[in-house]
Amino acid sequence: MHAAKPVALTIAGSDPSGGAGIQADLKTFHQFGVYGEAVITLVTVQNTVAFGRVECLKADLVAEQIRAVVSDIPPHAAKTGALGNREIIEALADLAPGFQFPLIVDPVIASKHGGALLSGDAIAALKTRLLPHAFLLTPNIEEAELLTGREVRDVAGMKAAAEALRKLGLRAVLVKGGHMSGSAIDVLLHEGGFVEFPGQRIESRHTHGTGCTFSAAITALLASGHELVEAIRAAKQYVGEAIRANPGLGAGMGPLNHHAAVRVARASADPEE
Repeated sequence: MHAAKPVALTIAGSDPSGGAGIQADLKTFHQFGVYGEAVITLVTVQNTVAFGRVECLKADLVAEQIRAVVSDIPPHAAKTGALGNREIIEALADLAPGFQFPLIVDPVIASKHGGALLSGDAIAALKTRLLPHAFLLTPNIEEAELLTGREVRDVAGMKAAAEALRKLGLRAVLVKGGHMSGSAIDVLLHEGGFVEFPGQRIESRHTHGTGCTFSAAITALLASGHELVEAIRAAKQYVGEAIRANPGLGAGMGPLNHHAAVRVARASADPEE
């Protein structure tokens, strides 16, 4: 009898250029050998050069999508990307207590071009309604500052922000240092304490979708049965390779190479075993 295939769910917005959002998540799931499901929250008009428009779906439609896939093909792990507004966050938060799988929240607040992907009144709902039900939060430096009201300029600041965010009820927080000067270090705070993930900074304009791809890779690995620290380390290595091997597409902030090599053994057993 064949082992069940790992399943991962993304709840996020659509990027028609294919570099970020739902499109990046599904490509990443596939590259890690995981079956991907997708719930659309919003539609954007963007490419590698500019961000033009965003339209959020009705919150009840988002909720119906989630109930449909979870009831039929339940994922082993799920992630969120751009959620758009307070109504969608609250609809997701109403469902989250019933999830029988870890939820990874990538708090996408703005696009690479600065286009708003999360409204102002939604940030409070994110913190009070959704994050207490999340397994892992993956903010970059700017998102960590916005969510905590703290300035983050170094590793000590990243750790302080992680501590403040974990008090919201999260199991774990990964503050990403890719937007900070110096080495591209990420800091995880979980029940075992702090873990640092150093990384070489890669100078490239092809970084569109790095946050989506990173959180999607972590989600795929968790769905496959890998433990958190191992999943983050392998996901970080994959994103680095995806930037280095970028396909050179677009006139602006181009996409990563989602066909980059995966440096972790693919799980062949049922992830629930």
